[in-house]
Amino acid sequence: MISNLMSDSVRAAGLGALMRGAGLVTRFIPIPQPTLLVGPGSSGRLGQAIAGFGHHKILIVTGTNVSRLGLLKDLTDALTAGGAQFVVFDEMTPDAPIPLVEKGIDFCKAHDCDAIVAFGGGSSMDAAKAIAVAVANNKHPRQLAGYFKGLRAPLKIYAVPTTAGTGSEVTVAAVISDPDSHKKLVIVDPRIVPKMAALDPLLMTGLPPSITAATGMDALTHAIEAFVGNWATPYSDGMALSAVGLIFENLRVAYKDGKNLAAREKMALASTYAGFAFTRANVGYVHAISHQFGGLYHTPHGLANAIMLPFVLKYSSPVITERLALLALRAKVGHEDESSEVLAQKFLDAIDQLNADLGIPTCLDALREADIPELAKAACHEAHTGYPVPRYMTQAVCEDIIRQVLPKAKKPAPSPRRRKAV
Repeated sequence: MISNLMSDSVRAAGLGALMRGAGLVTRFIPIPQPTLLVGPGSSGRLGQAIAGFGHHKILIVTGTNVSRLGLLKDLTDALTAGGAQFVVFDEMTPDAPIPLVEKGIDFCKAHDCDAIVAFGGGSSMDAAKAIAVAVANNKHPRQLAGYFKGLRAPLKIYAVPTTAGTGSEVTVAAVISDPDSHKKLVIVDPRIVPKMAALDPLLMTGLPPSITAATGMDALTHAIEAFVGNWATPYSDGMALSAVGLIFENLRVAYKDGKNLAAREKMALASTYAGFAFTRANVGYVHAISHQFGGLYHTPHGLANAIMLPFVLKYSSPVITERLALLALRAKVGHEDESSEVLAQKFLDAIDQLNADLGIPTCLDALREADIPELAKAACHEAHTGYPVPRYMTQAVCEDIIRQVLPKAKKPAPSPRRRKAV
Protein backbone atom coordinates (compact mmCIF):
# COMPACT_ATOMS: atom_id res chain seq x y z
CA MET A 1 0.00 0.00 0.00
CA ILE A 2 2.76 2.44 0.97
CA SER A 3 4.74 1.58 -2.17
CA ASN A 4 1.64 2.19 -4.29
CA LEU A 5 1.11 5.58 -2.70
CA MET A 6 4.75 6.45 -3.25
CA SER A 7 4.65 5.39 -6.90
CA ASP A 8 1.47 7.42 -7.43
CA SER A 9 3.13 10.41 -5.82
CA VAL A 10 6.28 10.07 -7.94
CA ARG A 11 4.20 9.63 -11.08
CA ALA A 12 2.10 12.69 -10.29
CA ALA A 13 5.25 14.73 -9.67
CA GLY A 14 6.68 13.62 -13.00
CA LEU A 15 3.47 14.39 -14.88
CA GLY A 16 3.22 17.75 -13.17
CA ALA A 17 6.76 18.70 -14.12
CA LEU A 18 6.19 17.56 -17.71
CA MET A 19 2.99 19.57 -18.08
CA ARG A 20 4.51 22.67 -16.48
CA GLY A 21 7.32 22.45 -19.02
CA ALA A 22 4.80 22.08 -21.83
CA GLY A 23 2.97 25.10 -20.44
CA LEU A 24 6.08 27.23 -20.74
CA VAL A 25 6.37 26.21 -24.39
CA THR A 26 2.72 26.90 -25.21
CA ARG A 27 3.02 30.45 -23.90
CA PHE A 28 5.17 31.28 -26.92
CA ILE A 29 2.83 29.79 -29.53
CA PRO A 30 1.04 32.66 -31.26
CA ILE A 31 -2.73 32.26 -31.12
CA PRO A 32 -4.72 34.56 -33.39
CA GLN A 33 -7.79 36.34 -32.09
CA PRO A 34 -10.78 36.81 -34.36
CA THR A 35 -12.38 40.17 -35.00
CA LEU A 36 -15.58 40.17 -32.96
CA LEU A 37 -18.86 41.74 -33.99
CA VAL A 38 -21.19 41.95 -30.99
CA GLY A 39 -24.85 42.78 -30.58
CA PRO A 40 -28.26 42.26 -32.17
CA GLY A 41 -27.95 41.96 -35.94
CA SER A 42 -24.22 41.26 -35.88
CA SER A 43 -24.65 38.07 -37.95
CA GLY A 44 -25.88 40.28 -40.82
CA ARG A 45 -22.96 42.64 -40.36
CA LEU A 46 -20.61 39.67 -40.54
CA GLY A 47 -22.23 38.66 -43.82
CA GLN A 48 -21.61 42.14 -45.19
CA ALA A 49 -17.95 41.91 -44.24
CA ILE A 50 -17.45 38.42 -45.70
CA ALA A 51 -19.13 39.44 -48.94
CA GLY A 52 -16.42 42.04 -49.43
CA PHE A 53 -13.53 39.61 -49.07
CA GLY A 54 -13.76 38.25 -52.59
CA HIS A 55 -14.21 34.53 -51.83
CA HIS A 56 -15.02 32.30 -54.80
CA LYS A 57 -17.74 30.41 -52.95
CA ILE A 58 -18.61 30.15 -49.27
CA LEU A 59 -19.76 27.01 -47.47
CA ILE A 60 -22.13 27.51 -44.55
CA VAL A 61 -21.98 24.59 -42.11
CA THR A 62 -24.94 24.32 -39.77
CA GLY A 63 -27.59 21.99 -38.36
CA THR A 64 -31.08 21.21 -39.61
CA ASN A 65 -32.81 23.04 -36.76
CA VAL A 66 -30.86 26.25 -37.34
CA SER A 67 -31.75 26.18 -41.00
CA ARG A 68 -35.41 25.30 -40.35
CA LEU A 69 -35.84 28.12 -37.82
CA GLY A 70 -34.63 30.69 -40.34
CA LEU A 71 -31.70 31.82 -38.23
CA LEU A 72 -29.46 32.03 -41.29
CA LYS A 73 -31.56 34.76 -42.93
CA ASP A 74 -29.65 37.87 -41.82
CA LEU A 75 -26.34 36.31 -42.82
CA THR A 76 -27.49 34.92 -46.17
CA ASP A 77 -29.39 38.09 -47.07
CA ALA A 78 -26.23 40.10 -46.48
CA LEU A 79 -24.12 37.68 -48.52
CA THR A 80 -26.61 37.84 -51.39
CA ALA A 81 -26.79 41.63 -51.24
CA GLY A 82 -23.00 41.75 -51.40
CA GLY A 83 -22.87 39.49 -54.43
CA ALA A 84 -21.22 36.56 -52.63
CA GLN A 85 -21.83 32.99 -53.80
CA PHE A 86 -22.61 30.45 -51.07
CA VAL A 87 -23.99 26.97 -50.45
CA VAL A 88 -25.45 25.52 -47.26
CA PHE A 89 -24.59 22.17 -45.67
CA ASP A 90 -27.23 21.85 -42.95
CA GLU A 91 -26.94 18.23 -41.88
CA MET A 92 -24.68 18.54 -38.84
CA THR A 93 -25.87 16.81 -35.67
CA PRO A 94 -24.61 16.86 -32.06
CA ASP A 95 -21.08 15.55 -31.45
CA ALA A 96 -19.99 16.30 -35.06
CA PRO A 97 -19.80 12.61 -36.06
CA ILE A 98 -17.08 11.74 -38.53
CA PRO A 99 -19.45 10.33 -41.21
CA LEU A 100 -21.21 13.72 -41.40
CA VAL A 101 -17.89 15.57 -41.34
CA GLU A 102 -16.82 13.37 -44.29
CA LYS A 103 -20.04 14.26 -46.08
CA GLY A 104 -19.35 17.93 -45.44
CA ILE A 105 -15.83 17.54 -46.86
CA ASP A 106 -17.21 16.00 -50.05
CA PHE A 107 -19.85 18.75 -50.28
CA CYS A 108 -17.20 21.43 -49.86
CA LYS A 109 -14.99 19.92 -52.57
CA ALA A 110 -17.91 19.37 -54.95
CA HIS A 111 -18.83 23.06 -54.74
CA ASP A 112 -15.21 24.26 -54.87
CA CYS A 113 -15.59 26.36 -51.72
CA ASP A 114 -12.68 28.43 -50.49
CA ALA A 115 -14.15 29.71 -47.20
CA ILE A 116 -16.47 28.39 -44.50
CA VAL A 117 -18.96 30.02 -42.16
CA ALA A 118 -19.61 27.90 -39.06
CA PHE A 119 -23.14 28.72 -37.94
CA GLY A 120 -24.62 27.00 -34.89
CA GLY A 121 -23.57 25.35 -31.67
CA GLY A 122 -20.26 23.76 -30.88
CA SER A 123 -20.82 20.75 -33.14
CA SER A 124 -21.35 22.87 -36.26
CA MET A 125 -18.33 25.02 -35.45
CA ASP A 126 -16.10 22.04 -34.72
CA ALA A 127 -17.27 20.29 -37.90
CA ALA A 128 -16.56 23.41 -39.95
CA LYS A 129 -13.03 23.58 -38.56
CA ALA A 130 -12.44 19.90 -39.30
CA ILE A 131 -13.77 20.32 -42.84
CA ALA A 132 -11.59 23.39 -43.42
CA VAL A 133 -8.35 21.67 -42.45
CA ALA A 134 -9.23 18.31 -44.06
CA VAL A 135 -10.04 19.89 -47.44
CA ALA A 136 -6.88 22.00 -47.44
CA ASN A 137 -4.67 19.04 -46.57
CA ASN A 138 -6.58 16.30 -48.42
CA LYS A 139 -6.53 14.18 -45.28
CA HIS A 140 -9.17 12.18 -43.43
CA PRO A 141 -10.28 13.80 -40.14
CA ARG A 142 -8.88 10.86 -38.17
CA GLN A 143 -5.43 11.63 -39.58
CA LEU A 144 -5.69 15.19 -38.30
CA ALA A 145 -6.48 14.32 -34.67
CA GLY A 146 -3.80 15.67 -32.35
CA TYR A 147 -1.57 18.73 -32.53
CA PHE A 148 -0.59 20.50 -35.76
CA LYS A 149 -1.23 17.55 -38.10
CA GLY A 150 -2.12 19.65 -41.14
CA LEU A 151 0.80 21.07 -43.13
CA ARG A 152 -1.32 23.44 -45.22
CA ALA A 153 -3.35 26.31 -43.83
CA PRO A 154 -7.08 25.52 -43.62
CA LEU A 155 -9.73 27.31 -45.64
CA LYS A 156 -10.72 30.67 -44.13
CA ILE A 157 -13.21 30.19 -41.32
CA TYR A 158 -15.82 32.59 -39.93
CA ALA A 159 -18.15 31.81 -37.03
CA VAL A 160 -21.63 32.63 -35.77
CA PRO A 161 -22.38 30.80 -32.49
CA THR A 162 -26.03 30.20 -31.69
CA THR A 163 -25.38 29.05 -28.12
CA ALA A 164 -23.35 30.63 -25.34
CA GLY A 165 -21.19 27.75 -24.23
CA THR A 166 -18.42 26.20 -26.29
CA GLY A 167 -16.39 29.30 -27.13
CA SER A 168 -15.37 27.46 -30.30
CA GLU A 169 -15.55 30.72 -32.23
CA VAL A 170 -12.21 31.72 -30.67
CA THR A 171 -10.48 28.41 -29.93
CA VAL A 172 -7.70 26.38 -31.54
CA ALA A 173 -9.53 23.05 -31.21
CA ALA A 174 -12.17 21.07 -33.04
CA VAL A 175 -13.80 18.13 -31.24
CA ILE A 176 -15.39 15.48 -33.45
CA SER A 177 -16.75 12.05 -32.60
CA ASP A 178 -15.80 8.65 -33.96
CA PRO A 179 -18.89 6.38 -33.90
CA ASP A 180 -16.74 3.33 -34.61
CA SER A 181 -14.58 3.67 -31.52
CA HIS A 182 -17.17 5.61 -29.44
CA LYS A 183 -14.49 8.18 -28.70
CA LYS A 184 -14.02 11.88 -29.30
CA LEU A 185 -11.07 13.13 -31.31
CA VAL A 186 -9.53 16.56 -30.93
CA ILE A 187 -7.88 18.46 -33.77
CA VAL A 188 -5.64 21.27 -32.49
CA ASP A 189 -4.14 23.97 -34.69
CA PRO A 190 -3.98 27.74 -34.10
CA ARG A 191 -4.81 28.27 -37.77
CA ILE A 192 -8.38 26.96 -37.30
CA VAL A 193 -9.28 29.93 -35.11
CA PRO A 194 -11.97 31.80 -37.11
CA LYS A 195 -10.95 35.10 -38.71
CA MET A 196 -14.15 36.86 -37.63
CA ALA A 197 -17.08 35.95 -35.39
CA ALA A 198 -20.50 37.45 -34.71
CA LEU A 199 -22.01 37.26 -31.22
CA ASP A 200 -25.66 37.92 -32.04
CA PRO A 201 -27.99 37.54 -29.04
CA LEU A 202 -31.04 37.54 -31.32
CA LEU A 203 -30.03 34.05 -32.45
CA MET A 204 -30.12 32.76 -28.88
CA THR A 205 -33.49 34.02 -27.61
CA GLY A 206 -35.31 30.86 -28.71
CA LEU A 207 -33.03 28.39 -26.98
CA PRO A 208 -34.85 26.04 -24.57
CA PRO A 209 -33.99 26.61 -20.90
CA SER A 210 -32.27 23.21 -20.64
CA ILE A 211 -29.86 24.08 -23.47
CA THR A 212 -29.29 27.56 -22.02
CA ALA A 213 -28.39 25.90 -18.72
CA ALA A 214 -26.08 23.23 -20.13
CA THR A 215 -24.23 25.54 -22.50
CA GLY A 216 -23.87 28.19 -19.82
CA MET A 217 -22.34 25.66 -17.45
CA ASP A 218 -20.05 24.55 -20.28
CA ALA A 219 -18.72 28.11 -20.51
CA LEU A 220 -18.35 28.27 -16.73
CA THR A 221 -16.40 25.00 -16.75
CA HIS A 222 -14.04 26.38 -19.40
CA ALA A 223 -13.38 29.46 -17.30
CA ILE A 224 -12.88 27.59 -14.03
CA GLU A 225 -10.62 24.86 -15.39
CA ALA A 226 -8.50 27.46 -17.17
CA PHE A 227 -8.22 29.48 -13.96
CA VAL A 228 -7.27 26.63 -11.61
CA GLY A 229 -4.94 24.75 -13.96
CA ASN A 230 -1.17 25.01 -14.07
CA TRP A 231 -0.98 26.85 -17.40
CA ALA A 232 -2.85 29.92 -16.20
CA THR A 233 -1.41 33.28 -17.26
CA PRO A 234 -2.36 36.84 -16.30
CA TYR A 235 -4.19 37.10 -19.62
CA SER A 236 -6.13 33.84 -19.22
CA ASP A 237 -6.89 34.73 -15.58
CA GLY A 238 -8.41 38.04 -16.62
CA MET A 239 -10.58 36.40 -19.25
CA ALA A 240 -11.61 33.56 -16.93
CA LEU A 241 -12.56 35.86 -14.07
CA SER A 242 -14.54 38.10 -16.41
CA ALA A 243 -16.41 35.07 -17.72
CA VAL A 244 -17.19 33.79 -14.22
CA GLY A 245 -18.53 37.16 -13.13
CA LEU A 246 -20.74 37.50 -16.20
CA ILE A 247 -22.07 33.96 -15.89
CA PHE A 248 -23.03 34.26 -12.24
CA GLU A 249 -24.75 37.57 -13.00
CA ASN A 250 -26.59 36.50 -16.15
CA LEU A 251 -27.04 32.74 -16.54
CA ARG A 252 -30.01 32.47 -14.20
CA VAL A 253 -31.61 35.47 -15.93
CA ALA A 254 -31.16 33.95 -19.41
CA TYR A 255 -32.45 30.60 -18.12
CA LYS A 256 -35.64 32.12 -16.67
CA ASP A 257 -36.19 34.76 -19.37
CA GLY A 258 -34.83 33.59 -22.69
CA LYS A 259 -35.93 36.77 -24.45
CA ASN A 260 -33.71 38.99 -22.30
CA LEU A 261 -31.31 40.33 -24.92
CA ALA A 262 -28.96 41.95 -22.41
CA ALA A 263 -28.48 38.68 -20.52
CA ARG A 264 -28.09 36.74 -23.75
CA GLU A 265 -25.44 39.13 -25.05
CA LYS A 266 -23.49 39.02 -21.79
CA MET A 267 -23.63 35.23 -21.79
CA ALA A 268 -22.32 35.22 -25.37
CA LEU A 269 -19.44 37.43 -24.26
CA ALA A 270 -18.82 35.20 -21.24
CA SER A 271 -18.60 32.15 -23.48
CA THR A 272 -16.13 33.93 -25.74
CA TYR A 273 -14.02 35.15 -22.82
CA ALA A 274 -13.94 31.62 -21.40
CA GLY A 275 -12.88 30.41 -24.84
CA PHE A 276 -10.00 32.89 -24.85
CA ALA A 277 -9.04 31.66 -21.38
CA PHE A 278 -8.94 27.93 -22.05
CA THR A 279 -7.40 28.34 -25.49
CA ARG A 280 -4.33 29.65 -23.67
CA ALA A 281 -4.58 27.79 -20.33
CA ASN A 282 -6.37 24.56 -21.38
CA VAL A 283 -8.87 22.51 -19.38
CA GLY A 284 -8.79 19.56 -16.96
CA TYR A 285 -10.44 16.42 -15.63
CA VAL A 286 -14.00 17.68 -16.05
CA HIS A 287 -13.46 17.79 -19.80
CA ALA A 288 -11.47 14.57 -19.86
CA ILE A 289 -14.35 12.70 -18.21
CA SER A 290 -17.06 14.50 -20.16
CA HIS A 291 -15.45 13.60 -23.47
CA GLN A 292 -15.72 9.91 -22.52
CA PHE A 293 -19.41 10.32 -21.61
CA GLY A 294 -20.01 12.03 -24.95
CA GLY A 295 -18.15 9.39 -26.92
CA LEU A 296 -19.85 6.38 -25.29
CA TYR A 297 -23.31 7.67 -24.33
CA HIS A 298 -23.66 10.74 -26.59
CA THR A 299 -24.22 12.86 -23.50
CA PRO A 300 -24.37 16.55 -24.51
CA HIS A 301 -20.99 18.02 -23.66
CA GLY A 302 -22.26 20.96 -21.64
CA LEU A 303 -24.53 18.73 -19.57
CA ALA A 304 -21.68 16.28 -18.87
CA ASN A 305 -19.43 19.16 -17.79
CA ALA A 306 -22.15 20.56 -15.52
CA ILE A 307 -22.67 17.20 -13.83
CA MET A 308 -18.97 16.52 -13.26
CA LEU A 309 -17.78 20.02 -12.33
CA PRO A 310 -18.75 19.93 -8.63
CA PHE A 311 -17.15 16.54 -8.03
CA VAL A 312 -13.84 17.34 -9.73
CA LEU A 313 -13.60 20.72 -8.02
CA LYS A 314 -14.16 19.15 -4.60
CA TYR A 315 -11.39 16.66 -5.29
CA SER A 316 -8.99 19.39 -6.42
CA SER A 317 -9.97 21.90 -3.73
CA PRO A 318 -7.16 21.13 -1.21
CA VAL A 319 -4.55 22.42 -3.69
CA ILE A 320 -6.55 25.28 -5.26
CA THR A 321 -8.05 26.93 -2.18
CA GLU A 322 -6.67 30.37 -2.99
CA ARG A 323 -7.87 30.17 -6.58
CA LEU A 324 -11.34 29.09 -5.52
CA ALA A 325 -11.41 32.01 -3.09
CA LEU A 326 -10.69 34.44 -5.94
CA LEU A 327 -13.47 32.85 -7.98
CA ALA A 328 -15.86 33.27 -5.04
CA LEU A 329 -15.11 36.97 -4.89
CA ARG A 330 -15.63 37.42 -8.62
CA ALA A 331 -18.87 35.45 -8.46
CA LYS A 332 -19.94 37.69 -5.55
CA VAL A 333 -20.71 34.79 -3.24
CA GLY A 334 -18.31 35.91 -0.49
CA HIS A 335 -16.54 38.92 1.02
CA GLU A 336 -12.89 39.95 1.08
CA ASP A 337 -12.74 39.85 4.88
CA GLU A 338 -13.45 36.10 4.88
CA SER A 339 -10.69 33.50 4.94
CA SER A 340 -9.62 31.69 1.79
CA GLU A 341 -10.97 28.42 3.19
CA VAL A 342 -14.40 29.93 3.82
CA LEU A 343 -14.48 31.59 0.41
CA ALA A 344 -13.41 28.39 -1.34
CA GLN A 345 -16.20 26.45 0.32
CA LYS A 346 -18.68 29.18 -0.58
CA PHE A 347 -17.70 28.88 -4.22
CA LEU A 348 -18.11 25.10 -4.17
CA ASP A 349 -21.53 25.56 -2.56
CA ALA A 350 -22.41 28.21 -5.16
CA ILE A 351 -21.67 25.77 -7.99
CA ASP A 352 -23.98 23.21 -6.38
CA GLN A 353 -26.69 25.84 -5.98
CA LEU A 354 -26.31 27.12 -9.53
CA ASN A 355 -26.68 23.59 -10.90
CA ALA A 356 -29.79 23.09 -8.75
CA ASP A 357 -31.31 26.40 -9.89
CA LEU A 358 -30.73 25.42 -13.52
CA GLY A 359 -32.23 21.96 -13.18
CA ILE A 360 -28.94 20.18 -13.81
CA PRO A 361 -29.17 16.55 -12.60
CA THR A 362 -26.72 15.24 -10.04
CA CYS A 363 -26.47 11.88 -11.79
CA LEU A 364 -25.88 10.64 -15.33
CA ASP A 365 -28.76 8.30 -16.20
CA ALA A 366 -26.84 6.52 -18.97
CA LEU A 367 -23.83 5.65 -16.78
CA ARG A 368 -23.27 1.97 -16.07
CA GLU A 369 -21.03 0.57 -13.37
CA ALA A 370 -19.44 -1.89 -15.79
CA ASP A 371 -18.24 0.98 -18.00
CA ILE A 372 -16.54 2.96 -15.25
CA PRO A 373 -13.05 1.38 -15.34
CA GLU A 374 -12.63 2.02 -19.08
CA LEU A 375 -14.14 5.50 -18.83
CA ALA A 376 -11.70 6.38 -16.03
CA LYS A 377 -8.74 4.87 -17.87
CA ALA A 378 -9.49 6.89 -21.01
CA ALA A 379 -10.15 10.07 -19.01
CA CYS A 380 -6.87 9.79 -17.13
CA HIS A 381 -4.98 9.17 -20.35
CA GLU A 382 -6.52 12.25 -21.95
CA ALA A 383 -5.86 14.43 -18.92
CA HIS A 384 -2.35 13.19 -18.23
CA THR A 385 -1.18 13.58 -21.82
CA GLY A 386 -2.64 17.00 -22.50
CA TYR A 387 -4.10 18.90 -19.57
CA PRO A 388 -2.32 20.91 -16.83
CA VAL A 389 -4.50 19.61 -14.01
CA PRO A 390 -3.83 21.05 -10.54
CA ARG A 391 -4.14 17.73 -8.67
CA TYR A 392 -3.53 14.37 -10.29
CA MET A 393 -5.84 11.37 -9.97
CA THR A 394 -5.03 7.71 -10.11
CA GLN A 395 -7.39 5.59 -12.17
CA ALA A 396 -8.92 4.29 -8.93
CA VAL A 397 -9.63 7.82 -7.72
CA CYS A 398 -11.10 8.76 -11.08
CA GLU A 399 -13.33 5.68 -10.96
CA ASP A 400 -14.60 6.69 -7.52
CA ILE A 401 -15.38 10.21 -8.72
CA ILE A 402 -17.25 8.94 -11.78
CA ARG A 403 -19.10 6.46 -9.57
CA GLN A 404 -20.57 9.37 -7.62
CA VAL A 405 -22.74 10.29 -10.61
CA LEU A 406 -24.23 6.84 -11.06
CA PRO A 407 -28.03 6.93 -10.93
CA LYS A 408 -29.04 6.19 -7.36
CA ALA A 409 -30.64 2.88 -8.27
CA LYS A 410 -27.33 1.76 -9.78
CA LYS A 411 -25.01 2.92 -7.02
CA PRO A 412 -23.47 -0.03 -5.16
CA ALA A 413 -24.62 -0.29 -1.57
CA PRO A 414 -21.88 0.26 1.02
CA SER A 415 -20.41 -2.88 2.51
CA PRO A 416 -21.50 -3.88 6.06
CA ARG A 417 -18.02 -3.00 7.29
CA ARG A 418 -18.24 0.52 5.88
CA ARG A 419 -21.74 0.98 7.32
CA LYS A 420 -20.46 0.00 10.72
CA ALA A 421 -17.59 2.48 10.47
CA VAL A 422 -20.02 5.28 9.69
